[in-house]
Amino acid sequence: MSALVPTVDLAAPDPEAVDAACRTIGFLQVVGHGIPERTVADALDALDAYFALPLEVKLDGRPPRTDVDRGYAAPGDESLSYSLGVEAPPDLFEAFNIGADDLDDADPAVRAERHRHLAPNLWPAQPPELRPALNAYFAAARAVAHRLTSAFAVALGLDADFFEQHTRHSTDMLRSIRYERSPGAPDPLPGQQRMGAHTDYGIVTVLWADPVPGLQIVGPDGGWHDVVPAPGALLVNLGDLLAQWTNDRWRSTLHRVVPPAAGVDGPAVRRSMAFFHDGDHDALVEVLPTCTSADDPPRYAPVRAGDHLLAKLLGPRDLVATEGTADARLPTA
Repeated sequence: MSALVPTVDLAAPDPEAVDAACRTIGFLQVVGHGIPERTVADALDALDAYFALPLEVKLDGRPPRTDVDRGYAAPGDESLSYSLGVEAPPDLFEAFNIGADDLDDADPAVRAERHRHLAPNLWPAQPPELRPALNAYFAAARAVAHRLTSAFAVALGLDADFFEQHTRHSTDMLRSIRYERSPGAPDPLPGQQRMGAHTDYGIVTVLWADPVPGLQIVGPDGGWHDVVPAPGALLVNLGDLLAQWTNDRWRSTLHRVVPPAAGVDGPAVRRSMAFFHDGDHDALVEVLPTCTSADDPPRYAPVRAGDHLLAKLLGPRDLVATEGTADARLPTA
């Protein structure tokens, strides 16, 4: 783990330590999260079996449109740097995305977005263990996300349940990602990454990742720094909506996943499961009174969470630079 990334014990989070970490780096390593090792292992085993299926089988699970965040994404389908307004070659990952499988269709807010933000999941027929295993991990990661937002609220001087009123039908999504370079595969194109530089779009991301190199974040010095999680720990990073809520008191963290060095022997596999806790699609995100003053007025106009998420999602998938999102913190190398 990089010395830049502080560790927070979620069993007893210290509000001052949480605030300091979110002010300085916006990226945490979390222990005491309570997700059982078996829950993680079952999800990974099922995902290994799924990603081992022939490509043409997995392609049957692609979503019908780029604004539907469900199902299979093939290598080269996206280029995350476009979300920052930066053109780059397609990213070298494949992924499988799910949302909540237990949404209440009696809720008008759910029905209103069943075609898009809250679309039904696209479960493959094989392997049969994928659905129960990912649903179990989804539920565990969602519980961690809610514990984190409670700790965040306290650190911001708010009631502990502040974010709950904005996450009643949250557009949560679990993206399971596999990076694999087979022996003899060509080297990446100039500027091509396993996952291009980007910030996450919502409130907070809870990430399980193999303890192998690849993930890099931008530190306070403006340079890229390697981050490898400790065994059993989760990584947590802040998203754009939380940065807007806090008027940049807390910042969403630029990060990327770089390819293994040229000439590395073996398949060079890296796996991760990213749970995005992004808020209700109809939640109005406004700068918090505790994060503004006469000397530091609001930097952001109010925005609907769903509108913000949709604009960010479409750029990388349509390979069109998202307008108004260029980030001066993006290193040139």
